[in-house]
Amino acid sequence: MAKTKYPTEPLKTWNRAKEIRENYYRDYAQAHEKGGIRWAGGAWSFDAIPAGLGEDVYNITSEPYAASIAFDKKFSLECLEAVERKGYARDLCSYMRNYWGSIILDKYAFGGKFPKPDFIWQDHICCSHAKWYQVVTDLEPDIPHYCIDVAVGPYPYEQLSENKLNYVVGQMHDGIDWMEKVTGRTYNDEFLIKAVNDECRATSVWAEICTLNKTIPAPLDEKSMYSLYVLGTLMKHSQIVADYYEELRDEVKDRVERGIAAVGNEQCRVMTDTQPPWGFLRVFRYLEKFGTVSVGSLYTFGLIGMWEVKEDGMWGPRTTPQQKGIEIKDRDQALRILAEWNLSKPEWQHFYSPDYKSDMMIRIAKEWKLNGVMLHYNRGCEGLTVGIAENRLALQKAGFPVMTFEGNMGDEREFDETRTMARIDAFMETLDMKKIEE
Repeated sequence: MAKTKYPTEPLKTWNRAKEIRENYYRDYAQAHEKGGIRWAGGAWSFDAIPAGLGEDVYNITSEPYAASIAFDKKFSLECLEAVERKGYARDLCSYMRNYWGSIILDKYAFGGKFPKPDFIWQDHICCSHAKWYQVVTDLEPDIPHYCIDVAVGPYPYEQLSENKLNYVVGQMHDGIDWMEKVTGRTYNDEFLIKAVNDECRATSVWAEICTLNKTIPAPLDEKSMYSLYVLGTLMKHSQIVADYYEELRDEVKDRVERGIAAVGNEQCRVMTDTQPPWGFLRVFRYLEKFGTVSVGSLYTFGLIGMWEVKEDGMWGPRTTPQQKGIEIKDRDQALRILAEWNLSKPEWQHFYSPDYKSDMMIRIAKEWKLNGVMLHYNRGCEGLTVGIAENRLALQKAGFPVMTFEGNMGDEREFDETRTMARIDAFMETLDMKKIEE
């Protein structure tokens, strides 16, 4: 067996992350048994806002739930085929199709029948978002549906105008009035304010965790990060998640100080892009045979992580309102902070132009000291993959070797594992990386 270059050890907080995720899906399913209410929406929904309806409000975010289905290839195939039998096109978002299939089959990925939400709370940045839940209301009639349009302009967010911000905030105010009508509950602004503060804290701390991966050796690998960032996609507004991320950050800092590596033989650093093929995460373990670690991606860093350019010109976690000494005092202030905070999200910016994404990817490649980049030509997500060929050219022009592979995050029928492994072999050879003896 080859001698490792750096010490490794499991994350001490790993089981806590699993527990939070398990509780989340169980609590949603059992909400009505406890007298609570539940809502459905995307991972990018303004989930701090429904928190104002009470402490017994539970949600399910669509993309992470669909990714859980995709990980279970047998159930995923059942869902996808059920959707196709209904006549929906196979080239639609594969998350969306897995989610619809779960409803059509009336099967919950975590056991039992699919738990019907009391209302839908969504926002629209991707081409599929509003339409996703329009079909849900066709499949499960009589679910009230509200969607906020957030497509008000691109990066840099400092150019955000007052008119654009008011457009989003006005929809938020109307949405609260709508929620009170459809649920019969009185809205609590204190719950909203707390949720906004916790969301800012959670998403800033996640970015801080990602910056720690600039260290050599990297304390985290991307395959593990998928199980960690996902908590923020489930309930980024939750104190539970914010507190956990602070605990995780402290552990990762300790790993950096002690030189603990995610990959013991790290000698090559890469990043990926967009969602991975969830049914084939073992490709990341295959990289380790070459002493290669994927330190993350714009996807894992910026899907929920919030960033800003620091005084040294480097990317770092965005300073929260609380860190600036701002005390949120009323509903309108809370909503304005929430809207402005989310409109700076890195993964929203590049919906407007591949140039924005290329700039951010090149920044990561430089600051995280990468040897190469692996781009997933992901047919399952048009929104995050559009312009990826232009990203490839920009990265190459900036001096970074790029490997591409084709696949689909949520439809295993469109991923060729053998071919992808062969492409990895060839890419590693161009980087002068050889397999480490086992």
